[in-house]
Amino acid sequence: MASKLHLETALMPDGWRHDVVVGVEHGIIASIETAGSGPAERIPGVTVPGLPILHSHAFQRAMAGLTERRGSEADSFWTWREQMYRFVGRLSPDDLEAIAALAYMEMLEAGFTWVAEFHYLHHQPDGRPYDNPAEMSERIVAAADTAGIGLTLLPVFYRQSGFLGQPPTDAQRRFLNDRDSYARLMETRVPGGTIGIAPHSLRAVTLEDLEWAARTFPGKPAHIHISEQTREVDECLAAHNKRPVDLLFDTIGVHEGDVDERWCLVHATHADPSEIARIARAKAIVGLCPITEANLGDGLFDVPALLAADGRFGVGSDSLVRISAADELRTLEYGQRVMHRQRNVLGEATRSTGRRLFELALAGGAQAVGAATNS
Repeated sequence: MASKLHLETALMPDGWRHDVVVGVEHGIIASIETAGSGPAERIPGVTVPGLPILHSHAFQRAMAGLTERRGSEADSFWTWREQMYRFVGRLSPDDLEAIAALAYMEMLEAGFTWVAEFHYLHHQPDGRPYDNPAEMSERIVAAADTAGIGLTLLPVFYRQSGFLGQPPTDAQRRFLNDRDSYARLMETRVPGGTIGIAPHSLRAVTLEDLEWAARTFPGKPAHIHISEQTREVDECLAAHNKRPVDLLFDTIGVHEGDVDERWCLVHATHADPSEIARIARAKAIVGLCPITEANLGDGLFDVPALLAADGRFGVGSDSLVRISAADELRTLEYGQRVMHRQRNVLGEATRSTGRRLFELALAGGAQAVGAATNS
């Protein structure tokens, strides 16, 4: 069904414009016209594009607030993770679909119109596959369809609990796949969206499996958690004598282009200057999740260093403790102000800091989720 909307003020690629008429077909902007070209529904106020949310664990929306009590030991990502494991062990397919549909509706209300779902809850609580091995993936697809949000489904490849083949724990048994079962998950249909690979992290897959996934599914979005925690960096150095970002590049291939525009390096919080420069040269996306990174006490990524190297980033809401496009960007900028002890760290003279952040996150997010090839 086609319709026309007359936007009073809209943010366009060349800046703010008044009286913009857009033609819409099946929920997608199909044309941009001048006012007076035909009847159109008038939309007052200011209209901006919806942001892609490039990193989401939908089920975690239902545990928002449940971890905000300090335990008997110092709280960290690792203690938070144990509480998450206990929570996830109880979720059924119906639970997952309902939670995801609610989260996706909230994303639309908060300014996000496309979500990259980093989906690792695959199996029954005892670790056995469902009769339909893609049951949980299909529930994510159904939830996105119910809400009406664009979807990049990222089935997570998870095989071990730590570097050098540490065996998975019982708490991780719902996440695990071998190569054959993972390949079946990658056959999941995502009508109107796309599917990509998601090796969970360098600690959760073998290097051989990482390379296999990258080579077996070429051209698809590829996302991975990396360098989120200092402990992860230390363990990577101890196991492989390389920092995580360097290990990723050197494992996928010796050529810089092998980790390229299709890759999204989620968090990359503790990447050092040479790793940041390497990411920028590859034109990969850094997937920043400012609210979650603050909530978990992860640390701060050096965004000015990335931008100085002509690097790219987008934003995600990860644990979904709060869903707000504006708050993700605000937290991103304010964190950099604290880190560098300056104001408007990510701003420039020719446009407001807010607009620059928005436009960078829009471009980087669209690249990371592969939305540009599906619209």
